[in-house]
Amino acid sequence: MELTNARRLADEYLRLGGHRRVVIDDNQTSVREWESEPEEAEAFWKLYVETLSPERQREVELFLPTINRA
Repeated sequence: MELTNARRLADEYLRLGGHRRVVIDDNQTSVREWESEPEEAEAFWKLYVETLSPERQREVELFLPTINRA
């Protein structure tokens, strides 16, 4: 997957109202979700991101807003 595709997936997820945020710790990523999100965003994430390989999922996650930023 090209990074532009990862960016497009992340942008579309956020456009749909997705609330997930990425946590980056020691160059490892994980995604946190504290709020319920719109059904469209949840369905999009499950269909287009969760089905990717772990490496491709990470590429998408890196385009999400991070909780590491001040």
